[in-house]
Amino acid sequence: MSYFDNFMLANQAYVALHGTAHLPIKPKTKVAIVTCMDSRLHVAQALGLALGDAHILRNAGGRVTDDMIRSLVISQQQLGTREIVVLHHTDCGAQTFTNPAFHEQLYRDLGVDVSDMDFLPFINIENSVREDMQKLKDSPLIPEDVVINGAIYDVDTGRMTEVK
Repeated sequence: MSYFDNFMLANQAYVALHGTAHLPIKPKTKVAIVTCMDSRLHVAQALGLALGDAHILRNAGGRVTDDMIRSLVISQQQLGTREIVVLHHTDCGAQTFTNPAFHEQLYRDLGVDVSDMDFLPFINIENSVREDMQKLKDSPLIPEDVVINGAIYDVDTGRMTEVK
């Protein structure tokens, strides 16, 4: 049995708890959260969010990329969000490599030259949050009146610390 088979069984139990209420397409809090794909990060639970409360956008490192901005523009202009939270975390995989070393590994393992690709690794978590917040503030696609906040989630304790 694969993990997918287990997921399908678990979903049957979830459906019973979910109910049939139709939630609005627009998030209730008008918040979009940019965060990492890390499996140790249960964003909704950590922030006290329920279904329909916020958009949670995830990628490796929780970095603000062009595609993340694309999603945020849709979130804001089509679905009414007015606040963005950049949420990075401790012990992130994006802190474990550099672009040059990863480029070499991918060439060695896959035979693909990705030397022009930035995988957005970082060393300092606070700086990465600040960089991503600034990228949002500098984007002409994010209106000036959108509130932008940042925080770091500690994967060992679950505690969030604000980054200014």
